[in-house]
Amino acid sequence: MSFEEKPTTQDPESGLFKNNSSSQSSFKKDLLPDNSSHVSESERADGEHGNILSQYTEKQVMVMGRNYALKYGLDPEIFAKGAALARAPNSYNSMPFLTDEEKQGLYLEQTKKWHLPKKLFAVIAAGAMAAAVQGMDESVINGATLFYPTAFRLKEKFPENYDLMEGLVNGAPYLFASVVGAWTTDFWNRHLGRKWTIFWTCAISAVTCVWSGFVNTYWHLIIARLFLGLGIGVKSATVPVYCSECTPARVRGSLVLMWQLWTAAGIMLGYVACLAFYYVPDKSFGTGLNWRLMLGSACIPAFIILFQIPFVPESPRWLMGKGRHKEAYESLSSLRFENVAAARDLFYQFVLLQEEEGNYDVPTWKRVIEMFTIRRNRNAAIGSWIVMFMQQFCGINVIAYYSSSIFIEAGISVINALVYAVSRQYLHSTAFTACGAFGFYAAWNLVGFFMVLWFLPETKQLTLEELDDVFAVPMYTHAIYRTRTFLRGFQEHVLRRKNLPEIPPIYTHQRMAVTNPSWNEKTEVDHIE
Repeated sequence: MSFEEKPTTQDPESGLFKNNSSSQSSFKKDLLPDNSSHVSESERADGEHGNILSQYTEKQVMVMGRNYALKYGLDPEIFAKGAALARAPNSYNSMPFLTDEEKQGLYLEQTKKWHLPKKLFAVIAAGAMAAAVQGMDESVINGATLFYPTAFRLKEKFPENYDLMEGLVNGAPYLFASVVGAWTTDFWNRHLGRKWTIFWTCAISAVTCVWSGFVNTYWHLIIARLFLGLGIGVKSATVPVYCSECTPARVRGSLVLMWQLWTAAGIMLGYVACLAFYYVPDKSFGTGLNWRLMLGSACIPAFIILFQIPFVPESPRWLMGKGRHKEAYESLSSLRFENVAAARDLFYQFVLLQEEEGNYDVPTWKRVIEMFTIRRNRNAAIGSWIVMFMQQFCGINVIAYYSSSIFIEAGISVINALVYAVSRQYLHSTAFTACGAFGFYAAWNLVGFFMVLWFLPETKQLTLEELDDVFAVPMYTHAIYRTRTFLRGFQEHVLRRKNLPEIPPIYTHQRMAVTNPSWNEKTEVDHIE
């Protein structure tokens, strides 16, 4: 089948985007069933601004939806409705082919932000527990550092490089995560899928935490913590992606943010574990038992998530990339209240994925090369690196690993040092004797402010596919634009100047029509009377 494109119209609206995306406009207004007829009819007739399907009529996209469903063994009528909704998501109330129950479900979805199915809450809980695993893996070394160097006589063995050796033991997981673990993420995900990658990396975390509790030499502890880094590297790169692919755009930012929230909660639990095991006697362990229990206790949240993962669905986007469209629809149906909403999201996702360059069969080594050669990939990677770099150089990880040691050097008792670590009273200025180190991190925070301002674009409430247009903007252009908006904001909010000229947007939706030739293929269907 082929479609005649409608002419595009220019929208002079100022703001971040020249055309509002499907995810943005749904938040600009609450469409109530009794007062939205004019808006709904207008959008239904013309399609939503910035929507790639708005160039076609409702009838045309419904045919596209049916053909997609028939091609992959799905319900053609559900996907005809879903395609119409994907073209004009706010116009559900004016679509006569939708039932009253479907309209009510779509209304609740749009107006009740946290009206989510149980399966989606299960995904959220699994992501939160995986983050807690990450945080606890980080912070249990804080208390153990007070004991294992003495147990393994590091000062005697390395009198000149004692600090370096202790740093190697403590930082081994992140050394291995950055050099090896994170780079194997694509391989793990391609072969195991999102949920089972999370499962096995948490299993690695659980085993290596227990392993750390039974080591008998410092180099044995280094090896155990290096393998812990494999789980940390792959898991930390997979869980946020899995959560983002399962959640609707309206809450995606909030839920992905939970990774940081629950990582912080895991850090606190690690401090609690260190405090809880502090007074444990050595028993038959000549080199100490308390620090072994501290390190081993991080396995608890890892074992919990091993029982959670089998009961959550696989990422629908990953399943679609593997050509398993029926399973992708079943997965997405469990993550949405209405089947028609699942069909809407799956169909629109498929249309946008069809427009992307490349495919899912590209080998890992070529994906790594494309991360640098394709501008949108390169810009997204640089933005991610800036965030990760500043996460380390803001100084918080120094606190996570060494706060107890800092307090002890300041003259505080060992047990009180652990208590302060739990209660976050380490920020009191009298506790520090090496202020220069913290001044170093303060300077990096200032540098990070401008790196984020210039090189990290806004991604709020955009679909994963729409982000291509954001990251396709050259970095120099983005830096100039953000500098101008920053200076304008300073004049408006600090200097209180009025009537300042608006700054035109730099992000535009490049793909204003479906171009993939597969949509011109007509699916033949035999009708049996």
